[in-house]
Amino acid sequence: MSIQPVRRARRARLGAVAVAATLAVALAACGSQLDPETVARVNGTTSGDSDGSVDSAGDFDDTGSTGDTGDSADGGDSADTGDSGDTGTAASDDSGAPSTSDSPEKGDNSSTGDGPVASCGGFKNQTGITDSTITLANVSDLGGPVPGIFESAQLGTRAYVSYFNSQSAICGRKLAVMTLDSRADAGADQKAYLEACDKAFAAVGSMSAFDSGGADAAQSCGLPDIRSTSVNPERQNCSTCFATQPVSTDKVTDSYPKWFLSKYKDATQHAAVLYINAGAAPVNAKSIAAAWKKVGFKVDYEKGIDVAEFNFAPYVQEMKSKGIKFVMYQGPYQNTVKLQQAMKQQQFEPDVYLQDATIYDKRYVEQAGSDGEGSFVYMSNDLFENRNNKEMQLYLSWLQQVKPGATPNMYGLYAWSATRLFVEKALSLGGRLDRKSLIDAVRSVKDWTGNGLHAKQHIGPRLGAECSKVIQLKGGSWRQVSGGGYLCGSMVSTGIGG
Repeated sequence: MSIQPVRRARRARLGAVAVAATLAVALAACGSQLDPETVARVNGTTSGDSDGSVDSAGDFDDTGSTGDTGDSADGGDSADTGDSGDTGTAASDDSGAPSTSDSPEKGDNSSTGDGPVASCGGFKNQTGITDSTITLANVSDLGGPVPGIFESAQLGTRAYVSYFNSQSAICGRKLAVMTLDSRADAGADQKAYLEACDKAFAAVGSMSAFDSGGADAAQSCGLPDIRSTSVNPERQNCSTCFATQPVSTDKVTDSYPKWFLSKYKDATQHAAVLYINAGAAPVNAKSIAAAWKKVGFKVDYEKGIDVAEFNFAPYVQEMKSKGIKFVMYQGPYQNTVKLQQAMKQQQFEPDVYLQDATIYDKRYVEQAGSDGEGSFVYMSNDLFENRNNKEMQLYLSWLQQVKPGATPNMYGLYAWSATRLFVEKALSLGGRLDRKSLIDAVRSVKDWTGNGLHAKQHIGPRLGAECSKVIQLKGGSWRQVSGGGYLCGSMVSTGIGG
């Protein structure tokens, strides 16, 4: 794998727009949340600035070692993160002995988790680590053709850092977040990761539609990259890169298709798989169709729809002529609305309309109106509406602290989960923490749930969840229609896109 030049990557800008839109999710807000100060008091702490060099969200202040990273895609210079090559000794107490991890509180929903905490003896400063801070890079699509498209991943990372800094530290050091912009552009992703290699200890919670760009950069410098979600094969194959929502294109869970086989058997024998014809969508859709066929579906119609297409009527007419009763589409919610409007105009009413969590979005609900009624969604995370999930309430609460009014979504949720994973593994390493030991620790992680935010994800093996939920839009609100917590099954190997 070679690093692609920025100029060549930008030739794919039109495709980036489409794929970024396909991946964008802005999930419905849950109304009032737990107040961050209340959450902190329940855990025996208070929120707020806990270190002079970073604020409560881990952002660098105007006098700290770093500042605004600028526009990484356009060559904006980031403020210096300090002497990343410093190999000074660990912070110590008055006796001169290395400090522990500040005796972090343990227990349910603690910011430090329930895992072991190692001694900080021998802890050394290194790239991205000073006497006071551990700098984490978040590289997400913030600018570019669709501004703010994956800001949620950055906010999810900052939210957890804010929560953690309010309670504890890692060997005397608070966490700081350096935000870098991948701009839905492989070249910008590459450039941002080169900067992260030089200035950050690790990258955490990142999300980009064109995450292939920085894969080789991260691997070449040995940068631990614990992402929100992996998208392209290059990132999935990067030896130092992981994700709390890993995607292995050639592996598809049979959990939700088997549920539809049991509930809508006749419809599954007349299925259509449609997808936006750009980026990773075609290979993912084809892999899904292949998996469905293996578990008992009959897929009579598979079709890619070009990015610039505005007339969905011909596709609807083809589905009608083939007797389609089950429709699955992979694409942005804006195109979903167009497709469903065309279906209504031609009086085409399949028994099942299914999509991934792209449409678990209040904007889709508003724009689709009655045309979206009855739509199904499959997903591997819990619902934001679940007020009994304490970890979910923590995420929602601290999200509002870092950006009041922010809308939660799947990518922000997995970024929060990624940051929790980093914290737990860093604390377990203590004085042995360095890039290599962190990568080795993450490589062994299986069955990670982000403390109950999502189904078990196999981080080290880079294998997604076998378990999922099915939800449905009824009366303008989403509700779970599959029984129990998660539907669980096995992974179907399709041989496509691996």
